[in-house]
Amino acid sequence: MEVCVCRVEHFNAAHKLYNPKWTKEQNDAVFGACANENWHGHNFELIVKVKGVPHPDTGFVIDLKVLSKLIKELIIDKVDHKNLNMDVEFMKDKLASCENLIVEFWKILAPAIAQVSSAKLHSLTLYETPRNFVEYFGE
Repeated sequence: MEVCVCRVEHFNAAHKLYNPKWTKEQNDAVFGACANENWHGHNFELIVKVKGVPHPDTGFVIDLKVLSKLIKELIIDKVDHKNLNMDVEFMKDKLASCENLIVEFWKILAPAIAQVSSAKLHSLTLYETPRNFVEYFGE
């Protein structure tokens, strides 16, 4: 019997959507206000879902204190109150879209979770706004 456990974390970050291969006009046409030269920010919400069989001794799929610490140290501390385009090493040379960001989060969290638990990262959900979010299942 597999069970999913979830952890929600929050962070604030700035970014802009801008393709350096395009003209300013092309960027404005595709990205609109999100291509603002002076950046824009979001209050992000990250949902980390881990799936596995509860351990017979603890009843845990993963110790949520351990999961929280991993997320904080590996992700939140690196992106919170940062400029995703300029300050975040794992986003270097990548367009700072939520789609690209969530894939990079997966690359970091999946192996870290595998090192501390027999459970596996099942999905990530990243809310950029209450109505705009992305999900990723490691595919």
